[in-house]
Amino acid sequence: MARTDTSDPATWRTAAPTAEPGKRGLAPRSRPIDRHVPYLRIATEEAWSIPEIVEAQLRLLGSPNAPDDTSLRMAGMFAKMSALQEQLQEIGEKRIARMDELGIDKQLLLLTAPGVQVLDPDEGTALARLANDRLAAACRRYPDRFAGLTAFAPQDVKGAVAEIERGMKSLGMKGAVLNSHTRGHYLDEPQYLPILEALEANDAALYIHPTIPPRQWSQPYEFRGMTGALGGFSHEVWVHTMGLILSGAFDRFPKLRLVIGHMGEGMPLLLYRFDWMQSNADGRSGLRGGAPPVTLRHAISYYFKNNIWITTSGQGWEPSVKFCMDVLGPDRVLYAMDYPYQQSADECAAYDAFDLSPAHKKMLMQTNAEHVFRLK
Repeated sequence: MARTDTSDPATWRTAAPTAEPGKRGLAPRSRPIDRHVPYLRIATEEAWSIPEIVEAQLRLLGSPNAPDDTSLRMAGMFAKMSALQEQLQEIGEKRIARMDELGIDKQLLLLTAPGVQVLDPDEGTALARLANDRLAAACRRYPDRFAGLTAFAPQDVKGAVAEIERGMKSLGMKGAVLNSHTRGHYLDEPQYLPILEALEANDAALYIHPTIPPRQWSQPYEFRGMTGALGGFSHEVWVHTMGLILSGAFDRFPKLRLVIGHMGEGMPLLLYRFDWMQSNADGRSGLRGGAPPVTLRHAISYYFKNNIWITTSGQGWEPSVKFCMDVLGPDRVLYAMDYPYQQSADECAAYDAFDLSPAHKKMLMQTNAEHVFRLK
């Protein structure tokens, strides 16, 4: 089966057949899926959307006063991809049939980037509510196949706090999703403190999903064709994650749970250096527009091992999975496919063949997700 990578709309295409990248030793070799493995395959970064959000994005993009927002421009490119939109907007029998083909038992559904965050505050909150209502209905209809994360519009802080609480207490959601920056703003900025407080108070794990870097620093990526999964996506979540850590968010909210995808956007590889260089930011005055200096209570690596979990979305490569399980702990790594942006007919079979103990494999594929997102 050909692989499809839609992560960067500027270079969206069908890649070479599975056998070709496999020759380089990076992709799984073709093998049948075992339908009787002793664990569930729970995929934890699976995208979806609703047509009303796409329509609102296009209206804003075409308006005379459209903001200079890289994520909004990305939304306009995604909107033109009819096959992609069809897959994103279908959360019923067709999606379940595709899950069955791929070997996926359950999907954790995340409102896809850029979602409601490119819209004006009132419209963003209204459409987040609409999306959450529809997602909750789908989860009630297919409780064994779907679980969902609450979408919210951080540009409307009061509305975001209310929607997080509604999603967790009334709709049965299993956490919250943020498509990273909101017109260049990140959750470590002081105006978003009530959102972090609401996430912890409602026991809602926050999944930060990438979007294109904000206009303030997107040009070098756009110039080189790296705005999407080749670089910009990962580095953008890197900034968000490190910003939260260095702001002291996890010292203030020690029960706050953060989840990031794509093997932690490569960050686990750098933990030694993060700790070594922590003094570059620790206790330094003048940061964040002159906010009081922050000195963390722990080394940066501590937060990765206590407050942060990572998923394998788009990175089904045994060496990196095993490295992250070794460095962070086997309880910190969760399986994800990244449907429909990356999907491979033999990915689950490749994971089944990983050289992991039965206990660690079940943690990776099932029980870590059940713990982090309170699925049981």
